[in-house]
Amino acid sequence: MADDIKPRIRVPQNPKKGDVLEIKTLITHPMESGQRKDAQGNTIPRRIVNALAVTYNGKPVFSGKLEPAISANPYLSFFVKVEESGTLAFEWKDDDGSVYTAEQKITLA
Repeated sequence: MADDIKPRIRVPQNPKKGDVLEIKTLITHPMESGQRKDAQGNTIPRRIVNALAVTYNGKPVFSGKLEPAISANPYLSFFVKVEESGTLAFEWKDDDGSVYTAEQKITLA
């Protein structure tokens, strides 16, 4: 299943120092709430991405706790003011202990 988990990140092109950027991210994940049943009537175990933390050049810029009500393939957006070129680092945590990471470089114009 971990091979099917695909984080995607979208960052505006050609930012300038002091710009406030809208960062968009989506992670392909089933987000199983633990309340549905399979064809045999057995409860499908809960498995959700329960947290997202984002840093820019090592400094926290966004964090969020996700709950079972979040839909499959959760999409989030947030804003970051950039003063220097650097790297956004994303870390999603799953109920099963898996951690999914992705990075996106930002180069100021």
